Amino acid sequence: MSITRRALLASSATLALPAIARAETTSVEFYFPVAVGGPITKIIDGFAADFMKENPDVALKPVYAGSYAETLTKAVTAIKSGQGPQLAVLLSTDAFSLIDDDLVVPFDNSADDKAWLAKFYPAFMANGQINGRVWGVPFQRSTIVLYYNKAVFAEAGLDPEKPPATWAEHAAFAEKLTKRDGERVTRWGVQIPATGFSYWLLQAMVSEAGGAMVSGNGTKVSFTDPAVVSALQYWVDLSTVHHAHAPGVVDWGATPRDFLEGRAAMIWHTTGNLTNIRTNASFPFGVAMLPADKRRGSPTGGGNFYMFKGASPAQQAASLRFLKWVTTPERAAAWGVATGYVATRPDAWETPAMKAYVAGFPAAAVARDQLAFAVPEFSTHDNQRVTQVLDDELEAALLGKKTAATALADAQAGATRILRPFQN
Repeated sequence: MSITRRALLASSATLALPAIARAETTSVEFYFPVAVGGPITKIIDGFAADFMKENPDVALKPVYAGSYAETLTKAVTAIKSGQGPQLAVLLSTDAFSLIDDDLVVPFDNSADDKAWLAKFYPAFMANGQINGRVWGVPFQRSTIVLYYNKAVFAEAGLDPEKPPATWAEHAAFAEKLTKRDGERVTRWGVQIPATGFSYWLLQAMVSEAGGAMVSGNGTKVSFTDPAVVSALQYWVDLSTVHHAHAPGVVDWGATPRDFLEGRAAMIWHTTGNLTNIRTNASFPFGVAMLPADKRRGSPTGGGNFYMFKGASPAQQAASLRFLKWVTTPERAAAWGVATGYVATRPDAWETPAMKAYVAGFPAAAVARDQLAFAVPEFSTHDNQRVTQVLDDELEAALLGKKTAATALADAQAGATRILRPFQN
C-alpha cells in the first residue's frame, strides 16, 4: 500500500472518531417552568451537570420557558413542528389535554418502572393516573398552606403558636389583624390571590366545605354544588362582610411580597414559596394547614415530568434514566430543602438531610402532613379553557359584578359546553 493510501485511510479513521462519539451521545432537551421566586434555574442546572458527569453518554439541556402556561404553549408548538423537547415539567392538570392531543407516552411500561412509580406519594400520583396508566412523574409538587406573621399575631393579642383552625377562626383572626390608619388600610388580615390559579384556591375551600368540583374522568364539573357556592361566598365575604381582605382581585405574584413587606398578616400560597419567604422574612412567621370548614383540605398542585412521543427510543431511554436519577430519595430531599416544594416520596423524608432540615425548621413538614387531607388538583379535558371560564367568573364575583351563585352558574354553563364533546 502506498504511503499516500495509508495516510488517507488513517485520516479517514481519525475523522470518523468524533462522528462515532457523537453517535453514541444522546441529546435530551427538557422544558422547565420558572413560575415561583427563588434560585430554581441554578438548582436545575446543577442537577443537569451532575447527571451528565455520571452519564457522559447523555447531553442534557434544560430550557427555561416562563410560566406553566407559557411552557405548555412553547412545548406543544415545538413538538408539533418536530423540534422537540423530549421532556417537560408541566402542570399535573395538563395530563388530559396532552393525552387527548396524543403527545405523551406513559411511564409504567415495565415491572421496574412500576416499582419506581410506587415510591411516590399517592396524592401526588393521582392527577397523572388516567385510564389505568401513569402519564406524569411528580417533581415540582406543592399544596396550599397558610403563612402567618407571628409578630403581628402577638401585636393583635393572638397566640402566635395557634393559627386559625376553622373558617370562623380564620375570619375572626383576619378582622383582628387588619390595621387601619383612618379610612386607609395599612395591613390586611388575610390575602388570597385570585390571578393565575384562582380555581386552585377555590378548590381548597371547596374541599374544606366537603365538596368537589369535577368528576373523576374529567368530563363533568359541578360548579353549582352547594359546597362550591358556599366556598366562593366565604371568599367574597372576607372582603365584603369581614372587611379583612382587600376588595377585588389580588395578584398571585404580589401576595408573597405583600406578606414580606407587612401589608398582609396572613396569606394563602403555595409551599413552593416556602424557601423564598424563609430567606426574606424580617419577622418570625408560621406555616399552617389551611383552616377547616367541614374538614381540612387542600388540592395538590405543581408540575409533573411528561415524556413526549416525538422522542426516539434512545432519547426515551435516556430521559427515563434521568427521571429515575433526579427523583431518588436524596435528590427529592435536596430539591425540597432548596425550594420549599414538597419532597414527593416518603423515603425522601427519612434521609439525613431532610431529617436535619425538618428538625431545624419544623414548618417544612406542614405541607407533607397536609397530604393526608389532600385532593387531586382540579383537572378536566381541555383543562386550560375550562379553568379560564371558571377564573373569569371568579373574578366577576370577587369584583362584585355578580353574586357567587350567578357566577358559578355561568361558569357551569360555559364549562359544560366545552366538555360536551368528551362525554360521548
